Amino acid sequence: MTAVRTRGFQPMRDIPTVIWLVLTVVAAVAHRALPAPAWLMIHLLLLGAVTHAILVWSQYFSWALLRGRATPADARTQTIRLILSNGGAALVVAGVLSGVWPITAAGAASLIVAVGWHGVSLHRRALRSMPGRFGRTIRYYVVAAALLTVGAALGALLARGDDLPNLVLAHALINVLGWIGLTVAGTVVTLWPTLLRTRADAHAADGAARALPWLAAGVSVAAFGAAMTWLPVLALGLAGYLGGLVVIGVSLWRAAQRRPPRSFAAMSVGMALIWWAGAVAMLIGGAIAAFADGSGFSAVSALLDSLVPYLAAGFAAQVLIGALSYLVPVVLGGGPTPVRIGTAGFDRGAAWRVTVANAALAVCALPVSSLSRVVASMLYLIAMASFLPIMFVAMRAQRRAKAEGATLGERRTGPIVPEGERPPGRRAGQAVAGLLAVVLAVAVPAAADPAGFGWSAAPTGNADAPVKTVQVEAADMRFTPSRIEVPAGTRLVIELTNTDREQVHDLVFANGVAGGRLAPGASQTIDVGVITKDLDGWCSIIGHRQMGMTMSIVATGATAGAGSADSSTHGEHAASGPIDLMADPGEDFTPFDAELPALPASDGPVNRRLTLTARDVKTEVAPGVTQTLWTYGGTAPGPVLHGRVGDTFEITLVNDGVMGHSIDFHAGSLAPDRPMRTIAPGESLTYTFTATRAGIWMYHCSTMPMTAHIANGMYGAVVIEPDELPAVDRSYVLVQGEYYLGDHDGGEVDMDAIADRNPDLVVFNGYANQYDHAPLEAKVGERLRVWVLDAGIERSSSFHVIGGQFDTVWAEGTYLLNRSSGSGSQALGLMPAQGGFVELTFPEAGHYPFVSHFMIDAERGAHGLFDVTG
Repeated sequence: MTAVRTRGFQPMRDIPTVIWLVLTVVAAVAHRALPAPAWLMIHLLLLGAVTHAILVWSQYFSWALLRGRATPADARTQTIRLILSNGGAALVVAGVLSGVWPITAAGAASLIVAVGWHGVSLHRRALRSMPGRFGRTIRYYVVAAALLTVGAALGALLARGDDLPNLVLAHALINVLGWIGLTVAGTVVTLWPTLLRTRADAHAADGAARALPWLAAGVSVAAFGAAMTWLPVLALGLAGYLGGLVVIGVSLWRAAQRRPPRSFAAMSVGMALIWWAGAVAMLIGGAIAAFADGSGFSAVSALLDSLVPYLAAGFAAQVLIGALSYLVPVVLGGGPTPVRIGTAGFDRGAAWRVTVANAALAVCALPVSSLSRVVASMLYLIAMASFLPIMFVAMRAQRRAKAEGATLGERRTGPIVPEGERPPGRRAGQAVAGLLAVVLAVAVPAAADPAGFGWSAAPTGNADAPVKTVQVEAADMRFTPSRIEVPAGTRLVIELTNTDREQVHDLVFANGVAGGRLAPGASQTIDVGVITKDLDGWCSIIGHRQMGMTMSIVATGATAGAGSADSSTHGEHAASGPIDLMADPGEDFTPFDAELPALPASDGPVNRRLTLTARDVKTEVAPGVTQTLWTYGGTAPGPVLHGRVGDTFEITLVNDGVMGHSIDFHAGSLAPDRPMRTIAPGESLTYTFTATRAGIWMYHCSTMPMTAHIANGMYGAVVIEPDELPAVDRSYVLVQGEYYLGDHDGGEVDMDAIADRNPDLVVFNGYANQYDHAPLEAKVGERLRVWVLDAGIERSSSFHVIGGQFDTVWAEGTYLLNRSSGSGSQALGLMPAQGGFVELTFPEAGHYPFVSHFMIDAERGAHGLFDVTG
């Protein structure tokens, strides 16, 4: 969804609504025992928390969908509306509690003014705007606002104390299915695929447009039928409403098929939609049954009494909490990493919380004992109320990340992984744990009174084995100790403590045992089970295993042939272990010289001669990882060639390798038949071309399979400067390449990995993170030019300097910006075999990371530092 910056918007405004939400849930679930407080709390929830959230977020979405921007005047009017709304809700509550109807009527009037004003503002905004594809969904908010004005008026009338169950039902239908339901329906069309991190269904916008008349007419007809106590009309209206939900649901289902719900926000909203549709279907069935068996309107009214608490707790509360869990980090903002930190915070225990909340509600709806219902209600409260501390912790972490300028590119900072991006086994484990907790909520009371349930207890036992307990610390992308010897047949228990200052960690094992996510300073005990053979463990947070966060359990005295459990995945070779990108390079590490010296002055074109020798070289490409590369001149990339337009390059290629090689210079324009031919070992050829066009051009081996030859090191750059290129203080050349690793001790390129199109490393100038260890130098105020070439073979690049802004961008022969004083650029986007340069100056001393802003590649090694001194 399009982001909108609205002045003065504060996610903290919603904290009171969340507090009201968790306070009302217990009473709503226990409504049979305490009916009056339950209805009071339901009104607090719907008029206070939900209405406030609708007024805030539907305005936010309207600006996004209508491609607008809020002005200070808009912010002021929004504040007034919120004051009227919250003041009205408070007056309604006070009036109901005191029994003074004028107070309730005044509160209802205030709500009507606030919501009516809200709807008019949205309508006017839509008329003045050029909406995008989903701009028509704003009509949902406008119609919903109109319905609430009717529902609030009915509520004020009912507050006088008249016994009018028909109007109570009409009031509930308009407010819950109309005001809240239509707002949610219009929102989920765009919010649902966003929560799933997938594209919206191609027919979603048209489906939403078709569904609105059905939903609006359906709830209106149903409310009219309820007011008139005409059960067939009530059922017909509800059926139309359900039909509208189905139309929208088809698009939502298609989106979920592409990417199932994984985050707390998506799971919570998804379950809310199920409760919503299920309640409507039950009302339809109840109306039809009441009409068919002659039980009449009183049966439908009783059914409504039982359903509204579940609509409030299952539908409204879960939608609100789920939506806030996604929206608050997005609006707090601060960049990709702070948002991911906030999202990860909101996702803590996602599967457990959703499972407990919904299973507990289901238990409360079943004919169980009152004790079971109370225990289930408490579990629901715990699951839902946990949102409050989780929210505060997540927002604090995100704000801290914003203040610290956290980025995925900072050294010694691993990626923060939201729950939705974690391994599915983790979510499944949480869900099972949550379900077991709710089952116990029923089983414990059953054990206390088995006759009432017809259950009986069965004895259980545990296998006896010696136990070894080991204390382990997780910090700095390491487990300490990382190797544990355990006598075969011994049960291993690990007491894990996260002593890292910033990172969240966990520990999982190849046998399926997994610990929970640990915040800094947190601890847990993991029963690994009885060890009978060697076992691998690792931190499952994305990227941590690759950075060296692994553990080996060695079964001493195990029988011969008992090997380690297979836990290898592509990019993490079992024979060589994971790659630790945070480690120091080997003793022989020499960084690739990225500096591009200035060309000496010349009176005309220059003839430049160079011999490139193709030879195999075993070299380190990441800490502890060596590969046998096929190189030009012994390095990957090969030497940088540098000249001006008009210069002639005479290149002699000598093949000292063990297979055929060739060379293709993109900087020259000529028939490839002879100069680009493959030559056998021991042969040579001369490749001559004249540089007729400026650019940073790729050269590479074109021998088939070309993917293997390029990926194994046979590529380089030719810099041909444009005419009248201004002088700068420093120039660097960065060539982005990829490694598809074979064995980590001198292996060669892995063709299966190339076929998977998933490189193990993405690097600048041939070595992962090499300029973290040997930063490129610059000084404050100096003009720096950085030439960048994406050599591929697969990954595009988005070159970005963290903390810097480009005032000059030259890509593929064209200036996008040229020493601009009023505008700038944040990234140079390049496809494979494309290049360009950027220029910038640094405002102050410090360390400025540079990355490919395809962040997965920054985490694979496309990362370095500029060391800027005063």
